Amino acid sequence: MKRLIMIFTMFAALMIGGCSGENAKEIFETAQLEELQKNHAHAKELYRKLIQKHPESAYAAKAREKLDALNRAGQ
Repeated sequence: MKRLIMIFTMFAALMIGGCSGENAKEIFETAQLEELQKNHAHAKELYRKLIQKHPESAYAAKAREKLDALNRAGQ
């Protein structure tokens, strides 16, 4: 329960902080939160968005790894 509250608080802080979703770091962190919440479809969508919008960033490389892992796990 504490973990869920912590995740919700982090997510709310991102939203309140004006997360535009355009920054590679913001997209990656949001995708990780979705993954923690077992919302794999949305996490995969965000990882794909990150790869498309910021293909040369270090976060894109991490997103590719995460996306591959989710696909291998059948998520």
